Amino acid sequence: MVIGAGTMGAGIAQIFAQSEATSCVYLTDVTAELAENGKRLIGESLGRSVAKERLTQQQADAAIAKIVPGLKEIGADADWVIEAVKEDMRVKKELFSDLDSIVRKDAVFATNTSSLSITELSAGLKHPLLGMHFFNPAPVMKLVELVAGVLTPQAVLERAAQLVYSLGKEPVSVKDSPGFVVNRLLIPMINEAVFLLSEGTASAEEIDTAMKLGANHPMGPLALCDLIGLDVVMAIMHTLQNETGDDKYRPAPLLRKMVRAGKLGRKSGEGFFFYQ
Repeated sequence: MVIGAGTMGAGIAQIFAQSEATSCVYLTDVTAELAENGKRLIGESLGRSVAKERLTQQQADAAIAKIVPGLKEIGADADWVIEAVKEDMRVKKELFSDLDSIVRKDAVFATNTSSLSITELSAGLKHPLLGMHFFNPAPVMKLVELVAGVLTPQAVLERAAQLVYSLGKEPVSVKDSPGFVVNRLLIPMINEAVFLLSEGTASAEEIDTAMKLGANHPMGPLALCDLIGLDVVMAIMHTLQNETGDDKYRPAPLLRKMVRAGKLGRKSGEGFFFYQ
């Protein structure tokens, strides 16, 4: 069961639906309509892959047929429960607390959080929990960070690694730490690019071109910020600052202003660049 049918949740559900080892994928959200919309997004994604001849129509149809949309109660018999909801500790803790009494006892809980404490999320739960951090776009990106909290059993991590390999992804094992590995390095770099822009050092286009051609990055940091979402980047910076107590992780003032203005990147149509 994947909980949260937005961009990340739908992408994760698609990965499982395309796996031969998976017989059924429950895709759930707070309303049945949102869950149905997530399934529609997956259908569109699979359709693009068929058009590009990366999949056959038969493979796409088989994958979409495995997806059962609805509310979280439909996934009571799930082996794995992967949460991909709002990056908010309170919201996630309440969700897992509810799931604790819904899902079968031998199921494993996983969270797709990009920076929150796995140890705090797992406290008080009957089910084991680990971080299973996929990257956007989930069907394309190969990496999955497997994050162990203090309460995560080693056997669960080993099972999770086998699962990730079966999906055609590459796991890396990470101890519970603010931002884990990728975001601990990546998000402060993006934040520094925002500082450069606000100081007038270079334009957004020039900053991104410099990093693409000078560091061989496939995407510039400001375009990447737009893809991730400015609100998500700011939330991760807050987590890094709060957890470490280090002010070097303070969000750039320009980032704060743009989030307050609703300029969140691609999902709002405008961030550091404009999108139709």
